[in-house]
Amino acid sequence: MTGALWTSQEAEAATFGRATRAFEAGGVSIDTRTLKSGELFVALTGEMRDGHGFVARAMAHGAAAALVSRIPEDAPEDAPLLLVANTQRGLEDLGRAARARAYGRIVAVTGSAGKTTTKEMLRLMLAALGATHASTSSYNNQWGVPLSLARMPRRDAYGVFEIGMNHFGEVRTLAAFVRPEVALVTTIAPAHLEYFDSVEAIADAKSEIFEALPTGGVALVPAENPCTARLIARARQAGVDQVLTFGESSGSDARLVSRSESAEGMRLEAEILGRRCVCRVAAVGAHIAHNALGALLAVAALDGDVAQAARSLASFAALNGRGARFTLPLPDGPAEVIDESYNANPASMRAALALLGSAVPENGGRRIAVLGDMLELGIASASLHRELASAVEDARADLVFACGRDMRALYERLPSSRRGAWGETSATIAPKVVEALRAGDRVLIKGSLGSRMAVILDALKAGGGAH
Repeated sequence: MTGALWTSQEAEAATFGRATRAFEAGGVSIDTRTLKSGELFVALTGEMRDGHGFVARAMAHGAAAALVSRIPEDAPEDAPLLLVANTQRGLEDLGRAARARAYGRIVAVTGSAGKTTTKEMLRLMLAALGATHASTSSYNNQWGVPLSLARMPRRDAYGVFEIGMNHFGEVRTLAAFVRPEVALVTTIAPAHLEYFDSVEAIADAKSEIFEALPTGGVALVPAENPCTARLIARARQAGVDQVLTFGESSGSDARLVSRSESAEGMRLEAEILGRRCVCRVAAVGAHIAHNALGALLAVAALDGDVAQAARSLASFAALNGRGARFTLPLPDGPAEVIDESYNANPASMRAALALLGSAVPENGGRRIAVLGDMLELGIASASLHRELASAVEDARADLVFACGRDMRALYERLPSSRRGAWGETSATIAPKVVEALRAGDRVLIKGSLGSRMAVILDALKAGGGAH
């Protein structure tokens, strides 16, 4: 056996395809911008572009081969191609085959918020116990999950996969690819209400992950969520015998005993399946602690050394777009920015505002919230935005800058003393935010990805020279 991730013979057998010539691939890619030499390029076809138009570029960048449903006109004559009936199905077939041959133990993570943070914590902790493969970034959709599986080395000891959704049936389909031994639901909260009638419906959609658990599999659910009982009932319905909870209540299988914050991060004391565990996390926030608690319980459910895994959390820092911080050197002194720009729903918005509330301004600085629309909330969107006023109050935010149609509902609910500026788009308010900043400020940037809050981050960095 070679050290290749995929040989042409293995790829042919997995996809029922035909290779035009033999090849060995060390990885799998769907994007020529990030493709590495020696990888198999998969020419996916989407609404906006057709990957077959990039096959020639992939070959020029050193691709080992290309998985295609037809031979592109501009492909080199001697290009090694794997011809399949459909490239999406071909990618899924590679993912299934990779899962079938996988040696390691597998955990899958879903939920309304905290999926990527929890997945990255698990990647870090399990890597302390053995070779670990995990989804890249937020690759949690119909192509991201099979791609992540297709990239998994066959002999890794652990695999961690993130599963997302915005419709019924998506989690069921993706979890069936992953076939985890442990399934973790981070939280259930109002999100994607444009596609669901209620939070209970969201819980039902997320609980589809339990259907993929084998006999002896373990379901992990938050202890204090309003939908906890429903999640447990759905797990039982799926035939799961072992359901464990994590939270702060006394009956939790993983219980947070105490949390203290400092400039370096957090110290957490917990009981995991009855055993005391103390660890440090190089990030702060109650939601981060909650994610860490679920991840620690997942390690225990995989029969891992929890104490050894927990020590690795000392090097876990908040992710870009999910709580990462950077300083802005202004003329009269630095300000600090909390980057929560990747996505938003009411629960994650409240958690981010709480994070702002725990930040301590310096030298007369202020707490400033820069908030963009939370998308896909349906007919309740305006009221859900308006209800954030109490979270703004609790965070003791001195100024709020807001952008988007629905965020205006919150902005108009605030007292005039707290209003910074409102604009239709992030680009509209970006210069006003830059102009308002002064030394010692603590600034939160938060909104759904479609609100394009990164525009404001870029403006701040350009204006202040962030580091």
